[in-house]
Amino acid sequence: MLSISDLTYRVGGRTLLEKASLSIGSGQRVGLVGPNGIGKSTLFKLIAGELVADGGDINLIKNATVGWVRQDLPEDDTPLIDIVLAADTERAALMKEAETVEDPERMGYIYTRLEEIDAYDAPSRAATILAGLGFDANAQLRPISDFSGGWRMRVALAATLFRQPNLLMLDEPTNHLDFEAMVWLENYLMRYKETLLIISHDRDILNKTVTHILHMEDKKLNAYTGTYDEFERRRAERLLNQAALREKQLKQKAHMQKFVDRFGATASKARQAQSRLKAIQKMDIVDAVMADRVTAFEFPEPQELRSPLITLDYVDAGYETGKPILKKLNLRIDMDDRIALLGANGNGKSTLVKLLSGRLPELAGDIVKSGKLKVGYFAQFQTDELDVTKTPYQIMQEAMVGLHESRVRAALGRFGFDKDKADTLVGSCSGGEKARLLFCLMSYDAPHILLLDEPTNHLDIDAREALTQAINNYTGAVILVSHDPHLVENVCDRLWLVADGSCVPYEGDLDDYRKLVVAQRKRERESTKQEARKAKNEKKSGGSASEKEAAKLEDAVRVLSEKKDEMENALAVASTSGDASQLVRLNKSYSQLQKELEEAEKALEAFIATL
Repeated sequence: MLSISDLTYRVGGRTLLEKASLSIGSGQRVGLVGPNGIGKSTLFKLIAGELVADGGDINLIKNATVGWVRQDLPEDDTPLIDIVLAADTERAALMKEAETVEDPERMGYIYTRLEEIDAYDAPSRAATILAGLGFDANAQLRPISDFSGGWRMRVALAATLFRQPNLLMLDEPTNHLDFEAMVWLENYLMRYKETLLIISHDRDILNKTVTHILHMEDKKLNAYTGTYDEFERRRAERLLNQAALREKQLKQKAHMQKFVDRFGATASKARQAQSRLKAIQKMDIVDAVMADRVTAFEFPEPQELRSPLITLDYVDAGYETGKPILKKLNLRIDMDDRIALLGANGNGKSTLVKLLSGRLPELAGDIVKSGKLKVGYFAQFQTDELDVTKTPYQIMQEAMVGLHESRVRAALGRFGFDKDKADTLVGSCSGGEKARLLFCLMSYDAPHILLLDEPTNHLDIDAREALTQAINNYTGAVILVSHDPHLVENVCDRLWLVADGSCVPYEGDLDDYRKLVVAQRKRERESTKQEARKAKNEKKSGGSASEKEAAKLEDAVRVLSEKKDEMENALAVASTSGDASQLVRLNKSYSQLQKELEEAEKALEAFIATL
């Protein structure tokens, strides 16, 4: 499918790739990994032809189609479903040509090709993909201009998947997805039959969807067979020969064991001590790899407070009086709680976190907090609020008013900022460095509770592992919103489900919730079918004016669909009989019928949207 030989690429005086080579066979599923800034997205642009290499060759098989998520979506009134359908440029061109073509031979080719690419099932397939990514039937008919950046990226992803390219290239596809959409995408990619090349910092999706790992390191491309976990182990086996690296791992184990020895018999710390003991038992050579590549994070240890830290009694939360997003919340957070919030985007997870942080006042009910409580709050949007004209040191100095420079630099050092990095303008920092600065800002005064809303979006796999260990070493409470299953499973021992305007404990584990999401999507599809049958039955027995109108439109679609099936059979017979004049006549009729069917389907969809 794809071969690269002696590829060299330089940008801004920096060499990203130097005489790098690789070969990817048709149907292979490959995860491209490496730290942030090493050039993974640049390699995608080179393969797609958007950048020109300084040397070497990139070759694709003949007639290969390359699909990757583009960001140049229109900003007009085009409905989402039409944007996705237009992504298949061959189908769109053939459908348009079929309306005017008169040459029998060309017409025969067009309709044969349309059948080969399942052109007439395209609207249903596009709708299924959009639904999987979180767009219901009404949303699919709304214009793209109605949606914000994150949701537009979902549309762009849907358009790329709809094309079904020979080579599907996905660059961090889960960044704008909630857990529910991510589960759907995992299942979709696991069934994808063409070649897949994916960049991701989510080890779960790599373990489930790829069979090979391509590691960018030292300006080269090194291929490994197996999942991401298997890649880590193989690479670790090589690196473990370095005595210094092994010593780091032993020191880390000793630090964790010290906590277990100190608090193992303390009732309030029992769960955390047990968690660290399990981590020690599980700790293997993979930690040694991470230790050599990433500066560890360290949240300062908070002062012990008597539980509960926060209680909510019949609390309503939202942004407008009289219109609560969450209602009658009855919750309690203790010092040793490690809680992950589950639920689809828009259900109110971030609203709850803002409520707990104090950034959002309650609309009703009572919130009681411990008098000495200090709260650390992290949200992904905060990276955009950092002053890019200042250095990390200047920002921290302003936050830590009156403290000596050594204290400020010590706080920065806990999150990997040496003097050089601390004195670099924030505008020149990477997304991961900005995230680490936010961790430092939220925790320098040793808060008793960490509220983390999507903390991993700007972190690569190794930095995510460092964050996991930092949270596990932290002795306060943690409330986590994250679509990273690995992080959730490794730091949280309780799950709360935010749905239907409420937040309640979820008794199962993450696998149970994953199964619940799949089952719920199945029920939604069944419900749609039941509604269609109900409408049909109501049509037979009469009903309201709206129901009768819907039934009339449904009948029109059904009749035209039946005619379409009959004409397709007639076309098949004519194409084998050799009767050119009859084939021309049938093709013209078929083109007109297809147009009428599309108009009828749009009329039905538009009417349903008004109900």
